[in-house]
Amino acid sequence: MADRIALMAAGELRTALEATARGDLATAAAALMSIDPASWQAIEHRLTVLGGSLPELLATVGGDAA
Repeated sequence: MADRIALMAAGELRTALEATARGDLATAAAALMSIDPASWQAIEHRLTVLGGSLPELLATVGGDAA
């Protein structure tokens, strides 16, 4: 199990969430695609532990935009 999220990946995730919130889905997609595989696993694991998923998080942040 990967449990470490790289600092760069955390920044990219934040960028993706901010872009999704303002409806800029191209920027959100580009930021998400920049996240390394190990960090992806760690992000997915942490979201699962919290009872969610990345698509659910993006939909919540994006409201009608996602």
